[in-house]
Amino acid sequence: MSDEQTELESESILPIDEHEEIISEGGKSVRRRGIFLLPNLMTLGALFSGFYAVIAGMSGNFNEAGWAILIAAILDGLDGRIARMTNTQSAFGAQFDSLSDMVSFGVAPGLIMFSWAFAPLGRVGWAASFIYVSCAALRLARFNVQLGTVDKRFFLGLQSPLAAGLVTFVPWVAYKYSVEVTPLIAYLSAILTVFAGLLMISNYQYFSFKELNFKGTVPYMVFVFAVVLFVVVAQNPHEVLLVMCVAYAVSGPLTWVYKNQLSPKPVKVAKPATKKKSKKVKADK
Repeated sequence: MSDEQTELESESILPIDEHEEIISEGGKSVRRRGIFLLPNLMTLGALFSGFYAVIAGMSGNFNEAGWAILIAAILDGLDGRIARMTNTQSAFGAQFDSLSDMVSFGVAPGLIMFSWAFAPLGRVGWAASFIYVSCAALRLARFNVQLGTVDKRFFLGLQSPLAAGLVTFVPWVAYKYSVEVTPLIAYLSAILTVFAGLLMISNYQYFSFKELNFKGTVPYMVFVFAVVLFVVVAQNPHEVLLVMCVAYAVSGPLTWVYKNQLSPKPVKVAKPATKKKSKKVKADK
C-alpha cells in the first residue's frame, strides 16, 4: 500500500477535518496545512480566561472575575505581537482571535455587570447588557473589515479589552471595598455599560501604541517610567487599573473636542480683488 493511500485512509478515519489555508509566498499560492501553535495558544488562554470570568461572575466572585479579564487582556495583546514577531500570522489566527475577544471582552463583561448590579433593574438591566454585547460584536466586525485600510497609529473606536476593563473593574473595585449595590449605583452602572458600548462603535480615535518598537533602544527615562508604573500598579491594582481605563476611554472624546472645537482653526485670508483694465475702443472718425 502506497503512502498516499495510507494518508487518504487516515484522513477518512479522522473525525475532525484538518485546517488548510491558501497563502501567497513569493507571488505563488501555497496550501498550508495546520495552525501555528504559539500565538493560538495565547488566544486559547485568553478565551479560557474570559470563560472563567463568566463562571466567577455568575458565582458572585467578582475579584476572580476581574483578574480573569485582566489576564485575558494581557494574553490578547501578546498573541498578535508574538504572531508578528515570529511571522506566524494567519487568517485562522485572526478569526480565532476575534471569536475569543467576543467571549472575553463582549459576553463576559456584560454578564459580570448583570450579575453584580443589573438583576434588580429587570428589563433595563438586561437591555444595558445586551447593548454592550451588541456593540462589542459590531466593533470587532468593523475592525476585521478595516484591516489594512486605516492608520495603524490609531484605533477607530474604543478597543474591546479597554471597554471590558472599564465595565468589569467597577464591580472588581466595589467587591474589594464591600460596596452594597443601591438603585442609584445600579442605574449609574447601566449608564456606564451603555456608554462603554457606544464608545466601541464610535469614530473617536484612540492611540494604538503599535508604533512602539520593542526591538530597538529607548531613552533611559522610558525604562524608569515603566518601572515606576509597575510599582504603582502592584501597590493598588484594582484602583489604578480602573483609573487607567477611565482615562484612556475619555481620551478619545477629549481629543475630538480639542481638535474640532478648541483648537484654533486657520483663518483664510481673502485675496483682494484685482480690477480688470478696461480696453478703450476708439471709434473711427
